[in-house]
Order: sequence, then C-alpha cells, then structure tokens
Amino acid sequence: MRKKLRSKWLWISIFFSIIVLVIVLATTVDESTIGHLFRMDPTFLLLAFGLRVLALGVWAFKIQKMAESLGYQVPFLYCLNTVNANLFAGAITPAQAGGEPVRIHELYAAKVKLGDATALVITERLLDAIILIIAGIIAVSFLGAMNLSSVVRMGIYLAWGTMLGVVILFIYSAHRPDLLKRLLKKGVGCVAKKWDATRVQDTCERIDREVDNFHASLALFATKGRAGLVWGSVCTAAFWSLEFLVPSFLLLGLGEKPYFAESFLLQIVIAIIMMVPTTPGGSGVAEVSAYSLYALLVKSSIAGVFVVLWRALFYYFNIALGLLASIPILRREINED
Repeated sequence: MRKKLRSKWLWISIFFSIIVLVIVLATTVDESTIGHLFRMDPTFLLLAFGLRVLALGVWAFKIQKMAESLGYQVPFLYCLNTVNANLFAGAITPAQAGGEPVRIHELYAAKVKLGDATALVITERLLDAIILIIAGIIAVSFLGAMNLSSVVRMGIYLAWGTMLGVVILFIYSAHRPDLLKRLLKKGVGCVAKKWDATRVQDTCERIDREVDNFHASLALFATKGRAGLVWGSVCTAAFWSLEFLVPSFLLLGLGEKPYFAESFLLQIVIAIIMMVPTTPGGSGVAEVSAYSLYALLVKSSIAGVFVVLWRALFYYFNIALGLLASIPILRREINED
C-alpha cells in the first residue's frame, strides 16, 4: 500500500513538473534560444553540477557533526547516503516534508536514540528556517525595487509569514513539552477511534517517552551539544550559499551574465515559497516561480531553458540520486526482516 502511494505521488509530481516545463518552453523558445543552446559552455554546467554535489556533502557533514555533539559516531558516507535517500521522499511530498522521516529513520538505524534523532532532524530543519527567515528579511526589503505582480508578492509574503509562524510555534512547544504531548495525544485520538484501549495506552506512553527524550535532546543541544548548533549553523549557511550559487553558473553556461547578487536574492525568494506545502515536490510552483522571477533578469527565450536546466538539477537529479541511495537501505531492511 505504501509503495503504491509513493508511486502515485511520484508520478503526480513528475506530471505537474513536465506539464509546466512544456508550457514554459512552448511559449518561450525561438530562434535566439537555438543560438544560445549551440553556444552553451559545458564547463560552467559541470561546475554547477559540482556545486550541487558539494552542497549535499556539506549537508551530510552537518548531520555527522550534530550527531557527534550528542555523543554519536555516525560515518560521513552513511550520513551522505541518508541525505541522498531523503531527496527522493522530499521530491514527492509538499515542502519536502517527506525527507525528515527518512533522515530520522536512518539515524535511528545507526543506533541514535529515536528522541535524539528526531531532535537532530527537527533542529537542522529549524536552522534552515532561521537562515532563510534572516535571508528573507533581506529579500523582502528589496521586493519594492523588483517588478513583481501583486499575486507573486502576496505569495512571497505568505510563505515568509508561514515560515516565521512555524518557527515561533516550534520554539514555544520546545519550552512547553506538556503542550506538545497534549497536541500529539489529541492527534492520536482523532485517528485511533478503532484501536483497542491497550494500543492507545501504549501509543500515549510512547509519546510521553519520546517527547521527554526529544526535549532532553534539545536541552542537550543548548548545553553540552552547543558545538553541534555552531557546526549546524555554519554548515546550513554554507549549504544554502552553495545551492544559491548554482543558478548563476547555469546562466554562465548559457552564455548569460551570472547575476550573482540578483540570482542569490531570487533563490532566497524561491526557497521561501518552496517551504510552504503546496504540490508534491513543489512541482509546478517551482517552475512558475523560477520563470516569473528570472524573466526579470534574462530574455524569456533564455529563461525557459534556464528553468529546465535548474529543475533538472534540483528535482530530477534528486529523484535519480534518491532512488540509487535507497537501494542499500532496502537491502538492509530486507536482510533484517
């Protein structure tokens, strides 16, 4: 059943993406596009690919150092495969939310306590949000100078506000673990109407235990595990910086100016929009957002091809790499069964 559901969301996600990309290309490709394609510089395209791979390595290093600060030794290559495997789940779920359970599961399989693994993954997600919120303040302050439609502006403000709200809610619940327990138990009550009393009680006891572990892990990050927060913050900033540099090298590969500062700003805006749950993997939303924004920098005939390359590197590459990384995980699970 789960495999069928994952397959369904995968095809829905790919369908949305392909349809939008076809529409973008059909409405933008002209004679000048063909000329630019013949003048493409593969060196810059390879550099863009290299930056993407390096960013994933930084992400894996962040997980390793954060786990180390909690007293766990998780090999770098194991963390790298965990990051790669999480890309597939993220590509078929809104706001890439499916990646978190994969990372938690893999850390748990590496002998990290479930509460600690959950705290680590949520903390790194929180660091992502904080970095993007700070960057978003810069981006939002420059929106007035950009020729954006009211609909796009509203979407950006909504995305940024949603992220800020989630961070505030998380910080509040971290200080009030009793509130988090009540919320989770209410959720169990909504879905467990047909469960027997023993199962409900066991689930509630596990919630109490894991929330306590989770809260203790967060406290550990704030005390003995401070090094993990430092490493996590530095690696998070480095990861997003590398990710945001990739589009500039794609533009160079297409024979355009890199627009480093402008592209960095636009990538912040797109990342904030992608954080809001919409379609699986942000399909359709990502393509339209990227085209609408980059058409402000380059000719539409180039913007369409750019979006195809950008989406290939940040979406289709994620699916392919995620599937490959999932193979050893599936083999391990089968052997354990």
